[in-house]
Amino acid sequence: MNNLKTFTNGIIKENPIFVLLLGMCPTLGTTSSAINGLGMGLATMFVLICSNVVVSSIKRFIPDMVRIPSFIVIIASFVTLLQMIMQAYLPSLYASLGLFIPLIVVNCVVLGRAEAFAAKNNPLSSLLDGAGMGIGFTFALTLLGAVREFLGTGKFFDITIIPEEFGMLVFVLAPGAFIALGYLIAIINRLNKA
Repeated sequence: MNNLKTFTNGIIKENPIFVLLLGMCPTLGTTSSAINGLGMGLATMFVLICSNVVVSSIKRFIPDMVRIPSFIVIIASFVTLLQMIMQAYLPSLYASLGLFIPLIVVNCVVLGRAEAFAAKNNPLSSLLDGAGMGIGFTFALTLLGAVREFLGTGKFFDITIIPEEFGMLVFVLAPGAFIALGYLIAIINRLNKA
């Protein structure tokens, strides 16, 4: 039962984007389309799960003085692996996400979960926490990307729903990310209070 709560916390109650407001850089920078949001979310989830499990497994061997640098090295190792895999097998997504893939190393969601949860819990709980937070993060990025893509271009996952000339260009640009995110946070807060 406790593991189920650990898993669902990141999806609903402690969603990294809509509730905790963490990881705003990739949230605003990569969500110009639903595909980009989904790709960035899955990439971050992979790093989050893997780093949580490793940190949880070796936490007793890491001295307190080098705890944070050790976590960053672990996270950077998984980001490098992810980067090589994406470059080889998903070159168009890799090119689209660009600089934001290496920036997963300093994403406060990943480092925060390593420090706040994985360093204090067992590997199974850490895996579930990483999966829950990753699913919540992926859901938020995909939803924001889908809203921006639909309002900006009239498409949904690159499928035309309405003609592109009816789209509002501002939603594909940076200001549209802030506007759409603000409205989504307001809607989700309203639903949580109801």
